[in-house]
Amino acid sequence: MSADATAGAATIPDRALIGYLPIGFPDLETSIDAAIALVENGVGVLELGLPYSDPVMDGLAIQKATQAALQAGFRVRDVFAAVEAIRGRVEVPTLVMTYWNPVVQYGVDRFARDLRDAGGAGLITPDITPDAAADWIATSEQQDLARVFLAAPTSSDERLRETVRSSRGFVYAVSTMGITGARQDVDAAARTLVGRLRTAGATGPDTIPACVGIGISTPGQVAEVLGYADGAIVGSALVTALAEHGVSGLARTAAELAQGTDR
Repeated sequence: MSADATAGAATIPDRALIGYLPIGFPDLETSIDAAIALVENGVGVLELGLPYSDPVMDGLAIQKATQAALQAGFRVRDVFAAVEAIRGRVEVPTLVMTYWNPVVQYGVDRFARDLRDAGGAGLITPDITPDAAADWIATSEQQDLARVFLAAPTSSDERLRETVRSSRGFVYAVSTMGITGARQDVDAAARTLVGRLRTAGATGPDTIPACVGIGISTPGQVAEVLGYADGAIVGSALVTALAEHGVSGLARTAAELAQGTDR
């Protein structure tokens, strides 16, 4: 992957380990400390989840964490406070993963400005497709923010080409159909999907990277994914570690997963 494959703050490192945590879990300050612990233990890109009342793609561990954040009083404005606090302490690309409705309710232009001003790199938007995202595409261009769309094994070749054309930062390749959650075996469909994205122009020199997520939970799986993709995205395994063992346990889990980037 070229170092110039993406723009500005959205540039991701080679062989990236991307770590997901929900903002506000178990509380706002701890979620900030947890995100910083990820970076200090080998995570190269942060994906911060905006808690939402109807997380249709998320597995049980993430659902429980986001519901706990909401019950603790999470508000959308907390996203920007968290991003600003994190970026004040570590220098890594920090993206927000959010369902689209909270952005619309907050105001697309306002959300983009506030995210940019906080030091955020962009958005990962799992429930909108490029053909329905004209407002976001225009706004993200104006604010110089990454826009990460998802590609699935069931996507048509034309949809993959459209996703590649419209994404900025990287393409999120969904390794298997269904909700998020750790799995013993990362679906072999991920390798096929990344190959199709290569054909569509998603990876290679001077082109946008493809990063694989959903189901990655071990250093071996990180290494396996990085054998054919530009990044490995881990969510549920990290959320579970934080829920069960606190920030110190999360740090140990992140360090173990980061070993997979060296293989």
